[in-house]
Amino acid sequence: MSLKDLLVIADNDPTYAARLDIALALADQHGAHLTGLHVMPSPLTPLYGDMPIPEAVEKMQRLELEDAARRAAAVFAERAGRTTVSTEWRIVEGEIVRAASEHARYADLTVLPQGIDLGFASADLTSLPEALALGVGRPVLIIPRYGSFPKVGRRVLVAWNGNREATRAVHDALPLLRRAEQVTVLSIDPAGDAEPRMPGADVSLHLARHGVTVQAATITGADVAVGDLLLSYVADHDIDLIVMGSYGHTRLREVVLGGATRTLLRHMTVPVLMSH
Repeated sequence: MSLKDLLVIADNDPTYAARLDIALALADQHGAHLTGLHVMPSPLTPLYGDMPIPEAVEKMQRLELEDAARRAAAVFAERAGRTTVSTEWRIVEGEIVRAASEHARYADLTVLPQGIDLGFASADLTSLPEALALGVGRPVLIIPRYGSFPKVGRRVLVAWNGNREATRAVHDALPLLRRAEQVTVLSIDPAGDAEPRMPGADVSLHLARHGVTVQAATITGADVAVGDLLLSYVADHDIDLIVMGSYGHTRLREVVLGGATRTLLRHMTVPVLMSH
């Protein structure tokens, strides 16, 4: 796989410009086309369906939504204009998860924000990262709400447990892993065996054959949650990107996330590439 068609979710959140710069840098590095997608919600409707919206109110809402789209487009044009990246601006109207999922399905990678601390944002927007990570069948790159990330993918941590999701994430991330200065395949030994296993050795050898500068590592996590161990390792080893499989399943139309996935989505300190 190569990265030739990237998608970035475009909005008016304060984190948007930094997220866009990351997407543009990735597109430039990989010779990829970047599409900016702004999803414009429909005007709000009253709680009681039989109560009509006054025409003036509906018009005012429409003008506000169109103004938000113009502002997002202006940021996209200004930032993209500083580069030679091939770009495209796209506006669709509808519900954010459904629209973003549709367009993400034919992108090699979608860059999107972390869904926390969004004030009065809709529940759909706050659930966007897990919805796309679990639902589109393509990798997503989630950018933390807090922090500065001038370089992404220089030192990469691959969270490895040998399951299908981790395998998918590793191979979806190969274009980034090949460019990294150092990739660490980290396995967590929950038992704390006297002789630690190295379950990431085989996949590390596989990555080395793909031209990846890689090492395998194992840490013991008998009493610490996996997500917390990953975040601790990131802080201690100057990691700027995590690659991991996202685990979840549907039950009664609700997405139930695995513990490590949930922890990373809530408390990430560096960008996270997820696949399912």
